[in-house]
Amino acid sequence: MSKTVRAGVIGLGVGEAHVKSYKAVPGVEVVAVCDIDPARLELISRRYGVARGTQNWRDITEASDIDVVSICSFDDVHAEQSISAFEHGKHAMVEKPICLTRKEEEALLRAQQASGRRISSNLILRGEPRFKELRESIRAGDFGDIFHIEGDYVHDILWKIVTGWRAKMHFYSVVYGGGIHLIDLMRWLMDDEIAEVAAFGNRISGAVQGGRIDDCVVSVLHFNRGATGKVLSTYGPRRTKFHALNVYGTKRTFINDRPNAKLFDGDEDKNEHVIETPYPSAEKGDLIPEFIQALREDREPLVGARDVFRTMDVCLACNKALESRQVVKVDYLL
Repeated sequence: MSKTVRAGVIGLGVGEAHVKSYKAVPGVEVVAVCDIDPARLELISRRYGVARGTQNWRDITEASDIDVVSICSFDDVHAEQSISAFEHGKHAMVEKPICLTRKEEEALLRAQQASGRRISSNLILRGEPRFKELRESIRAGDFGDIFHIEGDYVHDILWKIVTGWRAKMHFYSVVYGGGIHLIDLMRWLMDDEIAEVAAFGNRISGAVQGGRIDDCVVSVLHFNRGATGKVLSTYGPRRTKFHALNVYGTKRTFINDRPNAKLFDGDEDKNEHVIETPYPSAEKGDLIPEFIQALREDREPLVGARDVFRTMDVCLACNKALESRQVVKVDYLL
């Protein structure tokens, strides 16, 4: 890698946050951006002073003067574009999900491993100060043995799956698009892998809008060390966006809420404590500075290859369990 890290960004919806974050890191230059919408491409290029814009993503993944690519395009092209980036010697920050099928995941892993380049994904909940503090407390033994953990991805965005590009995809999953954040967060907090899953869903919320997929999915998790877990992924709630998280240990219980979380160490009023550490505060591009630092130090980033692929493996298993109505063992590629 050159002294100046040269970046390219594909997809300028959420990708705008990537452009902004790259430009804020000293020694990083955004060389080129890409979007299929010419108006959006012109707007972002002008707003952030990027000289080169293109509607062809291969102009980014195959460019000889780009070191790292952010892939923020539609979900069904993430794998193809990531593979191209690795085949042309680039590191990749890939928006979730990194792929839609096991076949795509296998091809992506082969390309990434063969390239010797780094992969990360924008699993932003690891950047939340409240959850980082919680992880340190768990690692210090403050919670004792954790026997159950549960989280919800709650976001009132049904319109996203009945109109626009998501509605045109041959397949879409609210677990891949939303619940994946909680799955990754739980793996990170527990420092344990998920052995098997079950899942159930419905499309009651989206029925009035002609919903064609399950917009509400509950995934039940069983961790290697015996703890149980649950993830709710719903795009139809009547409330503000929220990442619910409850952690039950033999010494303490943590309950996320807004504006403050709660910590319990007993069942009396005196055992309830307020946690004021900020949430929500992490922005879409907040993991990029650490990713760039990892590239410069030639090490795995905060969300490294093992996390990227293993979190995706759990999501794939959840979808398989949803379709089969059976308990599914998680088959890890990495």
